[in-house]
Parts: sequence; C-alpha cells; structure tokens
Amino acid sequence: MIYDCAIIGGGPAGLNAALVLGRARRSVALIDNNRPRNAVTHASHGFITRDGVTPAEFRRVAYEEVLRYPSVHHLQTEVVSVSKLESGFELFDTSGQCVQARKLILATGVKEIFPHIEGFYPLYGKSLFNCPYCDGWELRDQPLILVSEHPTVYHTAKLLFNWSKDLIVCTNGRTSLSQEQTKKLQSKGIVVTEQPVAAFIGQQGQLEHVRFADGSEVPRSGGFVSPRFVPSTPFAEQLGCERTESGGITTDEIGRTSIPGLYAAGDASYFMPSQLVYAAADGSRTAMSVNMDLTEEDFEK
Repeated sequence: MIYDCAIIGGGPAGLNAALVLGRARRSVALIDNNRPRNAVTHASHGFITRDGVTPAEFRRVAYEEVLRYPSVHHLQTEVVSVSKLESGFELFDTSGQCVQARKLILATGVKEIFPHIEGFYPLYGKSLFNCPYCDGWELRDQPLILVSEHPTVYHTAKLLFNWSKDLIVCTNGRTSLSQEQTKKLQSKGIVVTEQPVAAFIGQQGQLEHVRFADGSEVPRSGGFVSPRFVPSTPFAEQLGCERTESGGITTDEIGRTSIPGLYAAGDASYFMPSQLVYAAADGSRTAMSVNMDLTEEDFEK
C-alpha cells in the first residue's frame, strides 16, 4: 500500500495533521515511537479547553479522536531512514518494515540540550522548567532563578519579571548580557551574576538552594533553565532540506520544505515557541497544504 501521506511524529503537530487529513479522506500512516519530549511535564498549559492537561491524557484523547477515521493508521515504531523516490518517499523502521507514501510530513520535534548541572534532572518538570509561558503562573511570586547562556537571556528575564519580582539571573559563566542590560535589570532589583551554577539542591522534585562554583548558595524555590534545541532526527539532513539559522527546517508559509512533497510541522520547523497550541495549529495548516497539493495533482491527471 502506498499512503497518501506519512507523518513521522505523534506529538500535537503530527496528531493534528493526521486529524485533518483523515477528515479529508486521505490515507495516512501516523508513525510514532511513543517517546514524547514533554513526558516529564506534569501538566501542559496555554491550550484553550485543555489548560492543565497531562501530556499522557492529551495523547490518549488525541489518538482516540484521530483513529476514529478509518483511513488513518497508527504505526507505533521508530523510523531509522527516509529516502526520496520519484513518486514519493520510502521509510524503513528498526525492524526493516517499509512504508511508502506520496507525501511526507516531518513532525519530529526537537531535543533539548541543557547545561550540565548537578541535580538538574530530578527537579526538571517539577520546580525547574524551560518555558515561562508554560509554567510561569505556577511559580508566580516565588524566589526564582533564570539560568541561561543564550543571547536571549535579557528578553527572558524581562518576561519572568511579570511573574516574580524576586529574581536572580545567571549567565552560567558566559558574558551574555551587555553592561547596559545588566544595569537595567539591576535597576529593577534583579540580581545578576555570571557565576557558573555548580548544583541545584532539593528533594522530592522541589528546588531549595542553588550552589554556585565559588561555593556560595542562595535559597530558591523554582526556576527556568534555557536549553539549546537540536533536531531530534537526522531525516531533514538525510533528505537535503534547507535549514533555518537556528537549525530548524526551512518552510514556506504553508509548510512546504525545499524538497518537493516534503513538509515540516511544529517544533521541527520553527523550534520556538514550544507550545501545544502552536504545534497543533501548525500541523493543521500543513495538513491542509498536503491535501491541497494532492488534490491538484489528482484533479489535473
């Protein structure tokens, strides 16, 4: 069987794309390895009617809705290679199974690379996070720390100031802030330090102290750590896609990549902001583009 479209990735972008294509009566192979990036998150926020939903519940309801459409097939496996054919795409999984499709959507998301700091992972998703819009409300008015080596640290610090005025900004040994930016933050009562963080100290998921490289400690009950984002799969590189400056997949305004018949949706294309509602909307938009292109091809035969 040659599917109308294969979708790699069962996050909100891939699921919403499958929903739209299923409703358009397209045959779809929705391929997912069941290892969602937000698995450590206790609740997802900012999606109307789904605010506070757990990632597991979101996926359960989404798959239940998507698989009501008989032309959508869920393949729980891991794709290891993708190649372009004259008439579409060929995918192989870890067992050697082959899937062929006329069109392909990469909804593979990204991987987060966090600074190596002792004690981070036991607290991540509980009292340490990376997205202020996702978790700032839950940490409102608490003593917080922002650890970021990125040039965007100034912008993120300004955002966090909306949720808490008791804020320490740490560039973790980097000179990521200009003197003017540092003075502006300090004028708001924000503590700024370039000291590297040696450890996050807490128990049962709750941050209690932050230890710096010089041995000093400060009490904090929550914080945000900025990761570096990288593609979660090598497929865009394998297929020779054009890439954005930040490493995402370059697409046009409706999700088409530089490779004919190949589309990208969700975090895989724009990297940020990493929110359910953005990814789901992008999946819907891209699926409409796929259906439009298939319709044009079939109608003009």
